[in-house]
Amino acid sequence: MRRSTTRRLAMTATLGLAGVTLAACGGGEGAGGDNVDEALSSVDVACEPYQEYGDLEGTSVSVYTSIVSPEDQSHIDAFIPFEDCTGVTVEYEGSRQFETQLPVRLESGNAPDMAYIPQPGLVERLVTDFPDSVFPVGEQAEANVDEYYNESWKGYGTVDGTYYAAPLGANAKSFVWYSPGAFEENGYQIPETWDDLMALSEQIASDHPDAKPWCAGIESGNATGWPATDWLEDMMLRTAGPEAYDQWVEHEIPFNDDQVVEALDQAGQVLKDEQMVNGGLGGVESIATVPFGEAGLPILDGSCFLHRQASFYQANWPEGTNVAEDGDVFAFYLPGNDPDEQPLLGGGEFTLMFADRPEVQALQAYLASPEWSNAKAKVSSPGWVSANSGLDPANLKSPIDQLAYELLTDEATDFRFDGSDLMPAAVGTGSFWTGMTNWITGEDTQSVLDSIENSWD
Repeated sequence: MRRSTTRRLAMTATLGLAGVTLAACGGGEGAGGDNVDEALSSVDVACEPYQEYGDLEGTSVSVYTSIVSPEDQSHIDAFIPFEDCTGVTVEYEGSRQFETQLPVRLESGNAPDMAYIPQPGLVERLVTDFPDSVFPVGEQAEANVDEYYNESWKGYGTVDGTYYAAPLGANAKSFVWYSPGAFEENGYQIPETWDDLMALSEQIASDHPDAKPWCAGIESGNATGWPATDWLEDMMLRTAGPEAYDQWVEHEIPFNDDQVVEALDQAGQVLKDEQMVNGGLGGVESIATVPFGEAGLPILDGSCFLHRQASFYQANWPEGTNVAEDGDVFAFYLPGNDPDEQPLLGGGEFTLMFADRPEVQALQAYLASPEWSNAKAKVSSPGWVSANSGLDPANLKSPIDQLAYELLTDEATDFRFDGSDLMPAAVGTGSFWTGMTNWITGEDTQSVLDSIENSWD
């Protein structure tokens, strides 16, 4: 178990004064070190927002997650303002066996006080299987979610009308990566609709017979196929719309509905066309064997021009790659069929309480607050973002994170969670992944969707 380092901050005003400000003192421990001190003290930390939690001195909260070293350090460091302003000690434990061990711990009566849950589907399973172990979101945390988050996030944490899980981190998946230099050199413009995107793809194919417009890869070990599920989900949002997407995810319409056929065929305009893919990597069938982390790399040598992948893909570019609007690579929003609509596919994590003591409720409220989002952004590496509208985007470490944040918090955005994470596991991480792999390697649209529909229990 890793325990977050508690460091008292030096108060620069009297306790009775509203808006008490603090400055970090002493050397940092762990991976953050002095950089954490510098990051967290780059602006004053006001303890006033924490006063509503009451006197919590001497209490502790255990947090169980799937986030392990070295990625865990920024989470541990971001507890520091909360610990120093409330007196609570946060005990952090990350495990690579999180999803298998958490139910075991609940069954044996050894539950953590709180856990970070990576999918709404897991929230629902835990609430269903362990109804006496899970507690609804606290009032203060719920108030933060109501004020700072798009209402869809609350829906993803609700089971049978009760609100159980508050949002934590987020990611945006509806992106197309490209080379700004290649676009400028060829006079290409960022497309605003799907038709514009396909016209651009055809122009690239005509201009560059030795390259391909697109590159793609869906190999991911036991999870092979998941990047192709994201393609279908993005197309469903663009061809059928968010309401039909919700019905599809909930199985209120069959998996092989005509609307799903249309969406997958639209994805096939790229992924099943030998003239469109797979630049620098092979033909269409090579998509099934190219590791997803390497699939976009041909953009760097001009073998392909476009790659659809999430904001977190920035971590896969080689060291030294400049990810910026005028850099080696950047990304634009994957446009839809209607320029007046802005659907966004994404994902994220949630906090779930297995104890409702005041200090546990206070920590959940903190993790749903602008104070945590800004502290976390300050000590994080590029690739982390939150959908909390109280986050100052200037604290995010990369322009892609800032672009993702802009989309996640835009009132015009129709955000939808990754569908495979919402479906039953036998489908979402089973037949859906397998079916999309079979589709890439030659099976036709209708038979693939029929097979997934038949697997739904």
